[in-house]
Amino acid sequence: MSTAPHIRHAIPFWMSLLLVPIAVIGALHGGWTVILLPVFTWYFFSLLDAFLGLNLNNLDPEDDVTWYRAITLIWAPVQCALLLWMIWYVPQAAHLGALEKIVLFFGVGVITGTIGINYAHELMHQKPRVERWMADILLAMVLYSHFRSEHLLVHHRHVGTPRDTVTARYNEGFHRFFARVLPGEVTSAFRAEAAMQARRGRKWTHPGNPFFRYWALQGAMLALALALGGWVGLALFLWQALVAVWQLALVNYVEHYGLTREHLGNGAYEHIKPRHSWNAAHKATNWLLINLQRHSDHHYKPDRRFPLLQNYAEDEAPQLPYGYPVMTMAAMVPPLWRRVMNPRVRAWRKANYPQTTDWKPYNKATNPPPA
Repeated sequence: MSTAPHIRHAIPFWMSLLLVPIAVIGALHGGWTVILLPVFTWYFFSLLDAFLGLNLNNLDPEDDVTWYRAITLIWAPVQCALLLWMIWYVPQAAHLGALEKIVLFFGVGVITGTIGINYAHELMHQKPRVERWMADILLAMVLYSHFRSEHLLVHHRHVGTPRDTVTARYNEGFHRFFARVLPGEVTSAFRAEAAMQARRGRKWTHPGNPFFRYWALQGAMLALALALGGWVGLALFLWQALVAVWQLALVNYVEHYGLTREHLGNGAYEHIKPRHSWNAAHKATNWLLINLQRHSDHHYKPDRRFPLLQNYAEDEAPQLPYGYPVMTMAAMVPPLWRRVMNPRVRAWRKANYPQTTDWKPYNKATNPPPA
């Protein structure tokens, strides 16, 4: 079989590489060019969505994914080289003022969050060890290594229940959600790994606990930032990491807002179904986010590579009115978000759980935690 069709269909997913020269242009020229990264990532792709519409087609799960997989393997060294060069170059760049440097590294955080963490998410689910290591390196660049443990051991098991920190509750504004999940993800990830060690008859201090690897990688990144860029470089590194984590939290907020699994009694919950994730079939933003918006199928088949994720119709999974860039911007304005999304959550509840009359325990996450 010819690989040409696979290459042609995979190429749009490589558009993330366009962010690299845009970052370099911002660093070299300064001025208005420092705002290009968020403008390109949020607004350009949202505009493309408006013109290109939806992609409702699915690849055959047996299709070759070599050319799709390649971009996720390339990105980690590309991002590492870009980030370290920026940390070395920008602090000493006389043509860049303090505000320009801050805005530029806000854009860098958009890259390391929107692309880097998203690609790490893809890689951490795969079996080859080299891919999981790439995920760890990408997460270390934003000081959020525990996301791997939290996502694999907590979120996928307990999504839509009170035990899942990152399931956004109905009527919970994003800013309150962000303040809750920052410490909550660290705590739940650490407890999950400690419990894993306990099941193996070990203390949490055993070298097999991945938190020691996380801390070592993050310490190495901090040391590199200080060595390459001095205190200014370290401050800029910390700033982009915060922006990246903020981007992750926005996506987490959108993905499951108000969607809860039915409590069956005695700490038992229904199985995860496609209806427990919001989906968006917008073509351009799925190129940028390597099909992250096909989130229901990801929860159904977590190790399925991104090009093979299947689209679900509206009667199978709830659909977002716009792609993630527009929805995350709306999430930053809680009254606007509630106006757009609360009626959709109520319609979802009526369609899927007509037997439930008291939603207060779900809204406040006061149902018993999963047994």
